[in-house]
Amino acid sequence: MQQRIHFNNRHDHKIAGILHLPDTGEIRAYALFAHCFTCTKNINSATNIAGALAKQGIATLNFDFTGLGASKGDFADSTFSTDIEDLIDAAQFLQHNYRAPQLLVGHSLGGTAVLAASKSIPSANAIVSIASPANPSHILHLLENHLDELKEKGEATLDLAGRPFTFNQGFVDDANAHSIDFRSLGKALMVLHSPQDTTVSIDEASKIFGQAMHPKSFVSLDRMDHLLVKSEDARYVGNILAAWAERYLDVEELEVLDVGDDGVYVNGKTAESFLCHVGASGHDLLADEPISIGGTNLGPTPYDYLAGGLGACTAMTLNMYARLKKLDVTDVGVLVEHDRIHAEDCVDCEKQNGKIDVFTRTISISGNIDEQVRQRMLQIADRCPVHKTLENEIKIETKLTSPS
Repeated sequence: MQQRIHFNNRHDHKIAGILHLPDTGEIRAYALFAHCFTCTKNINSATNIAGALAKQGIATLNFDFTGLGASKGDFADSTFSTDIEDLIDAAQFLQHNYRAPQLLVGHSLGGTAVLAASKSIPSANAIVSIASPANPSHILHLLENHLDELKEKGEATLDLAGRPFTFNQGFVDDANAHSIDFRSLGKALMVLHSPQDTTVSIDEASKIFGQAMHPKSFVSLDRMDHLLVKSEDARYVGNILAAWAERYLDVEELEVLDVGDDGVYVNGKTAESFLCHVGASGHDLLADEPISIGGTNLGPTPYDYLAGGLGACTAMTLNMYARLKKLDVTDVGVLVEHDRIHAEDCVDCEKQNGKIDVFTRTISISGNIDEQVRQRMLQIADRCPVHKTLENEIKIETKLTSPS
């Protein structure tokens, strides 16, 4: 499951990202992914690695650096330093709107940026570099035929992977100014590199791994290319990362109560804003509110669940009726809309003051049936047990128990 997000960086540029979320189950931790040089968040390697992490319960934010992909700003004004700033701003966005990232992953120069930014992201317990140079100045070999032009004119445009990019002298100066002290990372490190990488030599990985302190791990990505073009290669990398990071993630286990077949248990953490974990009949679900009102939009709202219960019950009731009567019905669709209106605007309601809740069902029935049968099925829809519950008198009893 993917959710598009935007946030403003410290230079007020709108940064575009995609949050890769588990399709089912609990979000165990959050990760931040930095893409390769002049790439975007949508490159196959980034998407497949994030997808593999999400399957292991690690929600992963991929975003476009300033001036790339869907992010605003001028790439010509970007530097290695602005990439570091974007990473820190992305981590703060996760912390303020979801949960702070515990895992930082970077590919190629993105990995170098992750290593440089990690000290400024205190929530991160583990760092991963994939096919990364040990120093940002390594990338300057791409500009070696334009260095004189940069010094003379202050900027130069060249084609990389078939696209034109404009660089200025500040990019060169900034890359040369950075030196990363791998001995003082203070976090668990995993280095992955292919011996066959012709873009960034595996010698760069040796520099990183050799200088870094334990705990550290190295994985040889044998027979893989620099960009991890093959989907199976990227997914393999993602699965390795998820298994390795397990030891370094602070995962809060969701409290589950034995409530039997008829109970539904809901757990809401204060730090997660409106986000709630819902356990029902052995199924793990999420409930939330939209971002516009302070939620994180990771699941349906409580009223969505209420409307969904009415719609599901209606469809089940009509399908059961169609099977019982051996009707030629192939599909039943139910659209449920919820609204609150003034009681005085309802002509057939007993309540005269305040507001009332109105659920509107729009039912579509596909199949070879005549209009008389359709009208009969419309009547049967009102026999849905949830419909009857909602229209009946409801009493809610609330008890307080001590936390275990």
